[in-house]
Amino acid sequence: MITEAERFNTSHPQLCNSMRWKGMFVGVDHDPNVPFSRDCHFWCAFTATIFGPDGKLVGPEACSESDRACHGKRKV
Repeated sequence: MITEAERFNTSHPQLCNSMRWKGMFVGVDHDPNVPFSRDCHFWCAFTATIFGPDGKLVGPEACSESDRACHGKRKV
């Protein structure tokens, strides 16, 4: 069973470059004294919704699967 920390891990090496989350836009260093904020609202840069162009849900685990048709594509 996958843990919550693994499910929301945004440092996966295969993570699609089109996945976005709030933490990307916060310009401060992580403070280990501040509890985890459950920053788990993800969206796709292509669709600007929680679903990717392939109709599947956006998230670190799903967006790290290189076999998704939209994985790694860049907006033109």
